[in-house]
Amino acid sequence: MAPALWSCLILVLFSGLVASGFPRSPFRPVGKRSLPEGVVDGIEVYSTKISCTVTSRFAHNVVTTRAVNRAEKAKEVSFDVELPKTAFITNFTLTIDGVTYPGNVKEKEVAKKQYEKAVSQGKTAGLVKASGRKLEKFTVSVNVAAGSKVTFELTYEELLKRHKGKYEMYLKVQPKQLVKHFEIEADIFEPQGISMLDAEASFITNDLLGSALTKSFSGKKGRVSFKPSLEQQRSCPTCTDSLLNGDFTITYDVNRESPANVQIVNGYFVHFFAPQGLPAVPKNVVFVIDISGSMTGRKIQQTREALLRILGDVKENDYLNFILFSSDVTTWKDSLVQATPENLQEARAFVRNIHSGGMTNINDGLLRAISMLNKAREEHKIPERSTSIVIMLTDGDANVGESRPEKIQENVRNAISGKFPLYNLGFGNNLNYNFLESMALENHGLARRIYEDSDADLQLQGFYEEVANPLLTNVEVDYPENAILDLTQNSYQHFYDGSEIVVAGRLLDEDLNSFKADVKGHGATNDLTFTEEVDVKEMEKALKEQEYIFGNYIERLWAYLTIEQLLDKRKNAYGEEKENLTAQALDLSLKYHFVTPLTSMVVTKPEDSEDQTAIADKPGEARSVAPSLAYLTNYQPPQTPYYYVDGDPHFIIQVSEKDDAICFNIDEDPGTVLRLIQDPVTGLTVNGQITGDKIASPDSQTRKTYFGKLGIANALMDLRIEVTTEKITLWNGAVQSTFSWLDTVTITQDGLSVTINRKKNMAVSFGDGVTFVVILHQVWKKHPDHHDFLGFYVVDSHRMSVQTHGLLGQFFHPFDFKVSDVHPGPDPTKPIATMAVKNHQLTVTRGSQKDYRKDASIGTKVVCWFVHNNGEGLIDGVHTDYIIPSLF
Repeated sequence: MAPALWSCLILVLFSGLVASGFPRSPFRPVGKRSLPEGVVDGIEVYSTKISCTVTSRFAHNVVTTRAVNRAEKAKEVSFDVELPKTAFITNFTLTIDGVTYPGNVKEKEVAKKQYEKAVSQGKTAGLVKASGRKLEKFTVSVNVAAGSKVTFELTYEELLKRHKGKYEMYLKVQPKQLVKHFEIEADIFEPQGISMLDAEASFITNDLLGSALTKSFSGKKGRVSFKPSLEQQRSCPTCTDSLLNGDFTITYDVNRESPANVQIVNGYFVHFFAPQGLPAVPKNVVFVIDISGSMTGRKIQQTREALLRILGDVKENDYLNFILFSSDVTTWKDSLVQATPENLQEARAFVRNIHSGGMTNINDGLLRAISMLNKAREEHKIPERSTSIVIMLTDGDANVGESRPEKIQENVRNAISGKFPLYNLGFGNNLNYNFLESMALENHGLARRIYEDSDADLQLQGFYEEVANPLLTNVEVDYPENAILDLTQNSYQHFYDGSEIVVAGRLLDEDLNSFKADVKGHGATNDLTFTEEVDVKEMEKALKEQEYIFGNYIERLWAYLTIEQLLDKRKNAYGEEKENLTAQALDLSLKYHFVTPLTSMVVTKPEDSEDQTAIADKPGEARSVAPSLAYLTNYQPPQTPYYYVDGDPHFIIQVSEKDDAICFNIDEDPGTVLRLIQDPVTGLTVNGQITGDKIASPDSQTRKTYFGKLGIANALMDLRIEVTTEKITLWNGAVQSTFSWLDTVTITQDGLSVTINRKKNMAVSFGDGVTFVVILHQVWKKHPDHHDFLGFYVVDSHRMSVQTHGLLGQFFHPFDFKVSDVHPGPDPTKPIATMAVKNHQLTVTRGSQKDYRKDASIGTKVVCWFVHNNGEGLIDGVHTDYIIPSLF
């Protein structure tokens, strides 16, 4: 069954005077002035934007808030966001006066030490903690100097699960002050097509509804935008407090022309299954209700009201019974009875007479219900094609009869023996919810907390509605044998109307031509098989042409689902099995940069040998510690480079088949930009701008030139990275982040990893298969001739396409050369030879260059055959063909 999904967050910003451990901008005194509207205690939150992008149910959400300290002294700014408990934080960055400090995901125990250190020193610490029904709170504070600006950016992802026939994004908005630029934007892309899209808010007036909120969908795309002006945010025409305080909800569903939909991109697949129009399978339900003394008063009253509502939803071909437990166990009927009008009327009378008192005997109550269902099946007193369900409600721990949770769990597991699911509802907070959840999960069900609010009866009824209409039982999702790897859960005891089954995995053969998926299940009247067959190449081509909102969404969806299921499995595992499940979940959490119950996110700014740290930490029930995994921030280059350009600039091409290398120089004027790599398929380009010595030589043969600036871009990701000898600037769309070579930081997001090692190098990876390294060469600042310069190294290019070109890129494809007639030259240490390459006969000279990745000052000697005249005869065309007008 697909549980309810809520994609939720609350935004709260407030100010105080507490000191922070984050670096402060220099204090700048500000003269007295009148503060603009929207300033609270000196802090102006001038921009808040929530960007939600959903591709095939996988949501990628970015919350960005910008503030400025308008006060005359340093102030603390706090950033609070409540996000869904089902979501994983993937990134948090803090930008102070244009300098960005990104987050790194680390194993929880590793991060904990940094967190404890930060707290002990009174420094800033950000945490995620439970805060509500479906929310957990992320909060971080930072001290901001007078006149300084700060930007908070939090990114989280989650898989939207279908609930009662729709996907729902629930944003609880509460800025608590007027915000000059407030915006919510949601872009939805569904390859199946969007069938409905709506948005509403509890605080939206008719004025706001007409002008600030827009919503539209057509075909596969949908969009919701909410941009209230400053005037529209006011709670009254002359008020200075904000009207934006309440729920903002986006709901949508997809077209269901076919019960199943398969999507494949880059070797990963996702399979959605939700048939329509099937008759419901008759169900046999036993409600196991706690009526102990702790349920007295409002709880038992709301339970009665909920059961009466549920009885109004029971279908006549269903069978049911009630079992009440306190110190003793009582039943409404001795066996299951059909839900005829007469029996339902009698059941209502029974429910109205339920009263509380006594102790809590969970064990005997559950075993009585399980025995009743098993007996009804054995004695054929219920329809052959029907399904059984146990729903238990309790508000406390067992304290009479069998009270040991582990023994109750064992008894229930043995009694059910996998034949039907158990759903446990925990009323309130004074109970062992971990026990209820663990017991439900190992019996193919789930647990749900019922909150002690005025709508508790509606919460109970709402849960029943989720399981009220089983359409299929014993569902199996099958794929071609030996065609897939790393499959997520593919068998389900029940499929309920309004929900959806999602299975993801990896293709064993990425060159597979066709892909077939079968879903088999028992229906109300017969057994059903749903088959989906797709042309893999056509599917990938069609999906890639749609300009997905974020590129590797299926791979991340698979990782999210796999981690979620591994964490569920480990709740009922012990010993070596638990260690293995933990290690797998931890490894995926680190690889995909997810903050899960096993990991934390650390934001660190090294300064004066002290770590200044914030931590994003997701609460979890796990108490065991995974095997320690080192999280490496320093890039370790492989032993054998393949292609690089460094020095004057010297291009070095290693040909692994020959165990040899070819090199050439490009002599051009300072300011010239050269195309190094261009791949139209992956969207990757790398360009370099030449710089010269401080005093230019009039002789082009003796002048020294280098790369002083590099531009790395990914068109598909709308990403640009400009690297100079002073700083590194990233543009993610229109959002700019700037880093110094004095930093040691790692930035990871959606298929991108950038690691800057202080004053040494920078590694850039695009997924698994493309890695570049930039080396910083620094010279004495007062050197009379030379400037600092950069080296560029390609250490992994196997994911780049065969269409890749450029001065370096053209050599990513295999090529051959032969050297003959080796003889001494004018310099006896540099023999001359003839090289046959690309249908050319070239005169080449044996020489050597340096690989500077391990040591930027000394380098490692690399022997190569030098091709003269700007690589003429070796490179395609002539070197001027690679001159372009600008870095991007």
